[in-house]
Amino acid sequence: MRADLAAIYGEERLPRYTSYPTAPHFSPAIGPDTYARWLAELPAGASASLYLHVPFCREMCWYCGCHTQIVRRDELIAGYQRTLRSEIALAAETIGRRIKVEHIHFGGGTPTIMAPEALVELMATMRQKFFVLPSAEIAVEIDPRTLTADMVEAMRLSGVNRASLGVQSFDPVVQRAINRVQSFEQTASVVDMLRRAGIEGINFDLIYGLPHQTVASCLDTVRRSLALAPDRFSVFGYAHVPDFKKHQRMINEAVLADGLARHDQSCAIANALKEAGYVQIGLDHFARPGDSMAVALEQRTLRRNFQGYTTDKSEVLLGFGASAIGHLPQGYVQNEVQIGAYAQSIAAGRLATAKGYGLTDDDRLRADIIERIMCEFGADLGDICARHGAEAGTMLKSAARLKPLISDGIVRLDGDRLAVAKDSRFLVRSVAAAFDAHLDPGKQLHSRAV
Repeated sequence: MRADLAAIYGEERLPRYTSYPTAPHFSPAIGPDTYARWLAELPAGASASLYLHVPFCREMCWYCGCHTQIVRRDELIAGYQRTLRSEIALAAETIGRRIKVEHIHFGGGTPTIMAPEALVELMATMRQKFFVLPSAEIAVEIDPRTLTADMVEAMRLSGVNRASLGVQSFDPVVQRAINRVQSFEQTASVVDMLRRAGIEGINFDLIYGLPHQTVASCLDTVRRSLALAPDRFSVFGYAHVPDFKKHQRMINEAVLADGLARHDQSCAIANALKEAGYVQIGLDHFARPGDSMAVALEQRTLRRNFQGYTTDKSEVLLGFGASAIGHLPQGYVQNEVQIGAYAQSIAAGRLATAKGYGLTDDDRLRADIIERIMCEFGADLGDICARHGAEAGTMLKSAARLKPLISDGIVRLDGDRLAVAKDSRFLVRSVAAAFDAHLDPGKQLHSRAV
């Protein structure tokens, strides 16, 4: 990574491009009726992935950027689970047939905050309303501090085969500064429980750029994590947006790393993981050779969605729960963010769509270009444009932000083939942004580019 470029581009606020257009461009013009029509129009051979959002935690981690709330009363969680089941049934009824499902992802919040029997009931509902393939990947995000043996058994019975553990940092100084004290021993115990239950797919989430973090503390976290041998790592830069996430105001900005220090931390983590034999997947994922995600990268079938990089090939993502986002061929939909409004809609027998976005042909073209750049650090613009009935030259002319990237050596153009220089791949979001027709640089809606 080139530190000079990190200094120039690293402070820019850019999307992570887990969708295009990105969520700030969603509009209330897309509501329940539109979503119902889109569901009914799904082609006969369509398959889907399911995302279930559980927006509850026992305590707030101050770095968190998710839609979640602190809850002490388990009956609130139980009521929410019943609403989820009703929403799943309503969506399936609207589709009008039992379509195939290849991926299921429980996100949060803390999905394992539910009672174990609630998870089993949810999975039973999904299997009843959809045709969940025997080979389906079923993933659950886990807070190792609160996972119980009963929940692990429920996961096993439900067919869960992948667990994503929030680690962030093992440095106790950093942990206290973000209100998430989690020992290495707790994490190791959970990994052992999962593996003994036959849940072999283990992901670790790490974060750099947290308060008091240093290169040394990042490397120590990597060293400890490697001792537990997860299959995959996700390594994210902390997004400090206290105007949108007010609990982040508990973090002292004076002890946050600047762009260059974040660059050094990110580089150190990436190098350590690659030296340990992991394959870098796009911007921020790492996987063991032979892992399905590493294979997808090699076969150029890697995709990107709201969970980050994925092996999911489906063109349909159905989102369930408050604030959940779905993606269909026609566009994006997002549920009501407030749990009460979400529950009221479902109780009334109405889809809880609060806003969304109807895709244009130009959006689909740009989305394909951006996804290939994010997944492969390059794109064959001629091939992609031809598939959309467009001209690569016209697309390049519209991408004015490419010019400085080319002159700075970040991007190389060989005819219509675009490639991000190897020493500049940490700026891949800056390259993707060159094709974002909706981007407003004046709005501070996103995290820093580095």
